[in-house]
Amino acid sequence: MRALALLFAFGLAGCTSTFFQPHRVLVHTPAELGLAFEEVRLRAEDGVALNAWYLPARGAPAATVLYLHGNAENISTHFANVAWMPAAGFNVLALDYRGYGASEGSPSLAGAQLDIDAAMHALLERPGVDRRRIVLFGQSLGGALAIHYAAHGAYRSSLRALVTDSAFSDYRAITREKLAGFFLTWPFQWLPWLTVDNDYSPAASVAALSPLPLLLIHGERDVVVPASHSRRLYALAREPKELWLVPEAGHIQALRSAELRARLADYLRRVTAI
Repeated sequence: MRALALLFAFGLAGCTSTFFQPHRVLVHTPAELGLAFEEVRLRAEDGVALNAWYLPARGAPAATVLYLHGNAENISTHFANVAWMPAAGFNVLALDYRGYGASEGSPSLAGAQLDIDAAMHALLERPGVDRRRIVLFGQSLGGALAIHYAAHGAYRSSLRALVTDSAFSDYRAITREKLAGFFLTWPFQWLPWLTVDNDYSPAASVAALSPLPLLLIHGERDVVVPASHSRRLYALAREPKELWLVPEAGHIQALRSAELRARLADYLRRVTAI
């Protein structure tokens, strides 16, 4: 989201594609952290070839997590956010959206929904994955994408819970905030209402998640996406829902805390228990 904030500050947020800032180069791999992983090739419904990394749980898996990363770079710089999960007993599939890393195509909001479809289909067909225990976890832009998908996606009925970290509530709202926060672009904060696609707004979808359990995590020192976005989503959501505000954390930093990781692992075991 650093690139997103910078581009917004210079007034480039009039196009929804600004939400995507992909890198093609894969910088790191899970093997560098001593993690077993498998490169998984997927194909979206429209034919776009996608890349993902599958990290198996150590021991019998408690559940499987489909991880959606933020708007910049690719899975090679984001997977560290979920690298702790296999040791905690969770399989993880980390997806690169179209246009990111080794995935083909160009990113778009509609395309990302097809990409999540492809990843869900792969998990439901994969040996060793309990189809009854799949959780969707998105950070930042990934959280926004996850909320819309869990409310409207083709495989939404196969999800057992949705977790977001540092998600924004609305594409136009976050764009307006960024424009309003910089004196050169302040006069143009009305532009998002004309130029930003808001058909995939999390705020418009979050109430439709129920009865799927929803957990919203947000650092209260987040200056990229203020915690007010998760507060708004929580207010609009229906039960069952939880909001964890982390006083000392910035943008997608809450899970750097071992205590919070343990708390999340306990939550995931609870909501996926059969």
